[in-house]
Amino acid sequence: MTRTAVINVVGLSESLLGSHTPRINAFQKAGALSRIEPAFPAVTCTAQSNYLTGQTPSQHGIVGNGWYNRELAEVQFWKQSNHLVSGRKIWDALRETDPKFTCAKLFWWYNMYSSADWSVTPRPMYPADGRKFFDIYAWPYSIREEIKHDLGEFPFPAFWGPAAGVDSSRFAADAVSRWIAESAKWIERRFNPTLNLVYLPHLDYNLQRLCPSHPTIASDLQRIDAIVGDLIDFFAKQSVQVVLLSEYGISAVDTPVHLNRLFRERGWLTIKEELGLELLDCGASRVFAVADHQVAHIYINDTTLEREVRSLLEEQMGIAEVWGLAEKKSHGLDHNRAGDLIAVAKDRAWFTYYYWVDDQRAPDFACTVDIHRKPGYDPVELFLDPNIPLVKARIAWRLLQKKLGFRMLMDVVPLDASLVKGSHGNKPSNLAEWPLLISSRSDLMSRPAIHSTDVFGLLRSHVLGSAS
Repeated sequence: MTRTAVINVVGLSESLLGSHTPRINAFQKAGALSRIEPAFPAVTCTAQSNYLTGQTPSQHGIVGNGWYNRELAEVQFWKQSNHLVSGRKIWDALRETDPKFTCAKLFWWYNMYSSADWSVTPRPMYPADGRKFFDIYAWPYSIREEIKHDLGEFPFPAFWGPAAGVDSSRFAADAVSRWIAESAKWIERRFNPTLNLVYLPHLDYNLQRLCPSHPTIASDLQRIDAIVGDLIDFFAKQSVQVVLLSEYGISAVDTPVHLNRLFRERGWLTIKEELGLELLDCGASRVFAVADHQVAHIYINDTTLEREVRSLLEEQMGIAEVWGLAEKKSHGLDHNRAGDLIAVAKDRAWFTYYYWVDDQRAPDFACTVDIHRKPGYDPVELFLDPNIPLVKARIAWRLLQKKLGFRMLMDVVPLDASLVKGSHGNKPSNLAEWPLLISSRSDLMSRPAIHSTDVFGLLRSHVLGSAS
């Protein structure tokens, strides 16, 4: 077997390659590039599951970054157990070929309780008194303290939220991707895995905040290019071949679509009041949407409404397509976790989870970074509320409250979806915004475009050293 490192450069597409990416350009010139027809939905959890199993969501079950659990009557996002992903994973397939095969999984999702040999992933600690401590989960357990001792604490506040991808007094804009890159070197030096899966998220942040054509993106490209180039050099010295890939490309957007507010107008949502604020009660609602970037799963508890719901969605300006059972089957998304209907956004549109009509009645978590409590994905978490005077002073005060042991709410996230300028999830009409795979093994790269499920076989071939 040929030892291989797979570097997942989130958000990278051909449209971004150019004068600001000299190291990636050189790597491509020495090898070959294939566009990847995006997974559907083209979001992190689904794309990675397609890549690592060679299957579609119909088979592996990962229909998005989150979905409605029908038995618990709860929306659940960003869960981490690998047991959620059905099917044989690439490390299991390669281990069957050679029992000596080993795999490291660094910050790829569904990282907990997999059969990979070494894992590191973000995982806060939540004591019973309501506090939250930033940390990582690692397997074997001994890695956690050892890697933090050698590399320092993982810069968790910069992994997601207003501090992500932004220079600050505490962190450089690329601190997270640099830490993960160093963790990949650390794992290589300690364990020499046959396959090293590395996740670099830096581009994801400002591409969503600002859109791909914003002048600031040049700096982000230069930063990630330097990190990737350094890793390529490092692995070359270790006789480890490198594959670069991405999960999706990000496209410019300017039209947020609020499906749950639309359903509320029809009287289909059930809203529960708690402490004067509004919570969406999914289990009691007749219809509701779980928004995930440019795709929304529509769950219909009252099945008599399905035709009416579909008709209403098809009339909306920001929706390109509405899928029922037949369309879900043809697109590999007919799994029990998927919505009864699937709404696909038009170019330049994306879906919010918002269901309230008065911001004063929004739930307390709406103005915070809370990826598990919100019933949908919320890219507005990348922003600080411009309407809060001296917002950084409020953050400092909240942190002091936390340090003193008081309960506090880091309520600095705005409720203005129009701030978001980039999104993904649908298949971009511009092929240059598709994700990509670049390899030095041009003999294994025979097609200019591949399906997302083909990545499994390509990575397997790289490790085995020949097409299979």
